[in-house]
Amino acid sequence: MMRAFILSVGQLGDPAVLRVFAKSMGLTLAIFAVAGFALWWGLQALLAHWVGWGATGLATAFAAVVTVLAMWLLFRAVAVAVVGLFADEVVEAVERRHYPAALATARPVPFARSAAMGLRSAVRVIVTNLILLPLYVVLLATGVGTAAAFLIVNGWLLGRDLGDMVAARHMDVGAMAAWRRLTNGRRFLLGTGDAALFLIPFVNLVAPVLGAAMATHLFHTRRI
Repeated sequence: MMRAFILSVGQLGDPAVLRVFAKSMGLTLAIFAVAGFALWWGLQALLAHWVGWGATGLATAFAAVVTVLAMWLLFRAVAVAVVGLFADEVVEAVERRHYPAALATARPVPFARSAAMGLRSAVRVIVTNLILLPLYVVLLATGVGTAAAFLIVNGWLLGRDLGDMVAARHMDVGAMAAWRRLTNGRRFLLGTGDAALFLIPFVNLVAPVLGAAMATHLFHTRRI
């Protein structure tokens, strides 16, 4: 895991990786901005109808607070789903530098499949964490229980998503299912490590790209 992390950090300056970071971060922020604007517009219209006075100010304040909370709670789900659209470029860059033999036999993942994988990833994260929200609240009394539960749950989810980004280039659906069963432990460690990066301010911005690069190293380590 440490080798994968060090190699991935060392490749953050790769032009292909930087392009994916810029595109994925821009699209992620745009999604939150559009959602925030839609919320503001809807609230303003509703408040203007029912309240009349101060509608713009109230709508702006509420939409700003909700948007910030949404970014805090949902950034990981949205960012990983978005980076999944461009993950092939990160994986290809890592394979080109470190695993040229694997790159020669890789099959680029069609955009439609990447989009479907990203959407399923976001839905799994949001639904799973919403279901477990009462548990998170109860564990707040322990001081560390909520953070530990969050890391375990999201490490499991993230490990699957990141692993699939790489495996999809080299395996069909049936082979991927078997591969998942054989690599549960390694993918969980990968996901937990990347989930921890999402908790660190500013580092969380590059966590999705770092995760994709680390997943590439872990996938090929046992294959070379």
